[in-house]
Amino acid sequence: MKKRILGVFLVLVILIGIFGIPITNNILAKNIESKLKNTALPPKTKIVDSISIAGKLVGNGNGMQYFGAILVQTELSQEELEEYYKAKRENEWEYLIQKQNSNKIEVIELGKYSFKKKEGNYIIYSWGSPKNDVLNLDIRGH
Repeated sequence: MKKRILGVFLVLVILIGIFGIPITNNILAKNIESKLKNTALPPKTKIVDSISIAGKLVGNGNGMQYFGAILVQTELSQEELEEYYKAKRENEWEYLIQKQNSNKIEVIELGKYSFKKKEGNYIIYSWGSPKNDVLNLDIRGH
């Protein structure tokens, strides 16, 4: 009986690792996207598209990275957008702004990611990483 209970427990732990960790990482990346989407936009600006990604996206080594971005169409300059979002940043990895000339996301080095739409002229994005080492066990972070 004890062996059976131990076997069931081990199967549950493995299933949680296989499915639970990637799902949790996707949710954390989606939270970054949601924060960007729910932040008040500057005047003359609208969201055209958005995306969230969890995985190894830039640099070397192992570890999960979270990325969330919105593609915006605006009449404002990059400097005006920078000024607007500067006050909203809690750290150096939030509300970063870059000119967007196509739907391809250029700030991601590893993998090919793009927006579905091309109408935006700026990408506003934020990065994140796991606060818990268990979340780095996701195979996408290697």
